[in-house]
Formats: sequence, structure tokens, C-alpha cells
Amino acid sequence: MSHTEDRLVMMANQIARAFARLPHEAAVANVADHIKSFWERRMLTQIYAHMDAGDDGLHKIARDALMALRESNREAA
Repeated sequence: MSHTEDRLVMMANQIARAFARLPHEAAVANVADHIKSFWERRMLTQIYAHMDAGDDGLHKIARDALMALRESNREAA
């Protein structure tokens, strides 16, 4: 993992932990909303590429949120 990937994974996991007390679906929705609101397109592109590489190290909530966000972006395109 590159330094940038490490940092993005760390950030996504921090966000996921902040919402982990909520039921899973609510946590996923909140994480996706937060990332959509504050992350640049470049950051999303990098974390998606990292996820595609298979060794993501992401918290389950972060992974699910990013997958949902990616799918919603595909549908909107």
C-alpha cells in the first residue's frame, strides 16, 4: 500500500468508527454521505483503485459505504 492509500484507508476507517454505534445500514449511509460531502473525486478514484486491488484493509462499514457510493455514482452517470 502506498502512503496515500494508507492515509485514505485510515481516514475512511476513522469515519466508519465514528458512526459504528449506529445500526449497520444507518452507519453505512452516514459514512457514504460524509465521504460524498468532503472527499475530492481524486481521493475517491484512489480508494476505489485500492479496493479493486483486493487488499483494502477497510473497516466493514467503510467498505460497504464506499461500495454503495460507487454504485450510486455509476447510476447517476
